Amino acid sequence: MGPAEVTLREVRDTDLPLFHAYMSDPESVRMAAFTAEDPDDRAAFDAHWARIRADSSVVLRTVLADGEVVGNAGVYGPEGDRQVMYWIHRAHWGRGYATAALRALLAAVPERPLHAGAAADNTGSVAVLRKCGFTVTGKDRNFANARGELTDELLFTLG
Repeated sequence: MGPAEVTLREVRDTDLPLFHAYMSDPESVRMAAFTAEDPDDRAAFDAHWARIRADSSVVLRTVLADGEVVGNAGVYGPEGDRQVMYWIHRAHWGRGYATAALRALLAAVPERPLHAGAAADNTGSVAVLRKCGFTVTGKDRNFANARGELTDELLFTLG
């Protein structure tokens, strides 16, 4: 059996319970570091997703691997400071899904530059960004809700 086919599609209402489960997994939250203040707060999650889904400048996609919902990816932010984000369910880490999803997203959203940030010790996310052509353009140290402490962050740009 070969690698899974990774595709993107529009986010559906039925994806949201899965996204909430994925994005409130304690190990995933710790790795991501810069997360919602309380990832378990479903009402805050729903309000956030309603707000970003209503914003026409935000590009959101559901990530599928062989037709199974495995995460989400998107582009958001004001012109000149557009950010990419992605979240893959921990059960699917290490299979190349995040890289494939980000590559598909970058092909669908041709605007540049795009920016991203990752906790400096999140080696998986750092590798995904580098594989997709992002380069480190800065470093920062910010409070990470998921860790309850200041955390080193790498800042990336794709020109």
